Amino acid sequence: MKTQNKQFNEIVDVIYSLPVAEKLELQNLLEHNIADTRRNEIYANYRISCKEHEEGKLKFSSDIDKLKKRI
Repeated sequence: MKTQNKQFNEIVDVIYSLPVAEKLELQNLLEHNIADTRRNEIYANYRISCKEHEEGKLKFSSDIDKLKKRI
């Protein structure tokens, strides 16, 4: 864990020393990477829920009292 923390700190130091233009490019790259990662997570969850629905594992209700009890 200490090695990862040291590596992270070194990366942060390098980033702080970059010119503004490179920091902005890095920001853009990270934002797109994070969006792609989240999109993949959402799709994976969707696929899991589709499989659970096909297997009859999901239960739906519009009864607010039943929904509150499930929480």
